[in-house]
Amino acid sequence: MSKRDYYEVLGVARDAGDADIKKAFRAAAMKFHPDRNPGDKVAEESFKEAAEAYDVLSDADKRARYDRYGHQGVQGAAGGGQYGNMDDLFSHFGDIFGDIFGGGGRGGRQRASRGADLRYDLGISLEEAFSGVRKELTIPRVEPCETCHGSGAKPGTAPEQCSKCHGRGQVSTRQGPFMFAVSCPSCGGQGTTIKPANRCTSCGGSGSTRVERKVGVKVPPGVDTGTRLRVGGEGERGAPGQPSGDLYVVLQVAGHEIFQRQDDDLHCEVEVDVPTAVLGGLVEVPLIDGSREKVKLPAGVQPGERVRLRGKGIPHLSGSGRGDQIAHVKLVVPRQLSKDQKELYERLAALTANA
Repeated sequence: MSKRDYYEVLGVARDAGDADIKKAFRAAAMKFHPDRNPGDKVAEESFKEAAEAYDVLSDADKRARYDRYGHQGVQGAAGGGQYGNMDDLFSHFGDIFGDIFGGGGRGGRQRASRGADLRYDLGISLEEAFSGVRKELTIPRVEPCETCHGSGAKPGTAPEQCSKCHGRGQVSTRQGPFMFAVSCPSCGGQGTTIKPANRCTSCGGSGSTRVERKVGVKVPPGVDTGTRLRVGGEGERGAPGQPSGDLYVVLQVAGHEIFQRQDDDLHCEVEVDVPTAVLGGLVEVPLIDGSREKVKLPAGVQPGERVRLRGKGIPHLSGSGRGDQIAHVKLVVPRQLSKDQKELYERLAALTANA
């Protein structure tokens, strides 16, 4: 019996994208899934046919050969057609059916995953946010046991295939008219078990231990509260053959007794005495790097007026350059006066009254 065109099987156009092909297969799988059609051989064959079509059309190389040579170009390469046994077919398409049905599909072992990501909250000073700093962090994380190399079994022994799920990591359970795959309660989804006498004494058979590792982190200039720094591969270790997770360092920049930060600008107050405010003159403004810069104030400067020092703020994290520093004038009125100072202010008051 000749095979139907794969595009016809899934009901998609020949120029359909990957998303459309997956969507069409999802619909066919939901319609013809054997758990929804128990004992229906026609539905089972339609299910295999859709799986075979998807196996070819979802693979760029297979699809190119099929478009050029037809079924002959992918003979023996299509997944659905070479799996007459349904358990083998579910195992081959385990990831796809897991995506569609929310589990391992049916009889498919759960896919090993990369390690979990970790978060570390790091507090730094405003000066460190300005200049950048390197920190050494102590990170607690789970790693494979060094004694058993992650197997959970004593050296010289090995885990055994689970007798309940036969190594698949999942068992089927019925809910109403449907069958669902769940993690095997005997092996916890691992597909293997370890006899109590063979469990590793260092990790108790878990295959992992909690350790503390030193991790160096470079904090670049310009960071702010909430900035996340990613340190690749420094998260939890992944399953065998899978990559480790990442470490995310979340920064908290402390407040400062002199400066207040607004985006990349810094604000501070500069004290100005009455004569300088009236006549104008030089004042020293503190900078975040610890130095001081002399700034000339105009005569008659008012309390609260701003003096902008361009390029004296925080470096821009996303590019070159720096923010500004804004000095707010704070008028300082003397609380005590010498005899000569008092006489001068009295004369000034009289002149002002007569002006």
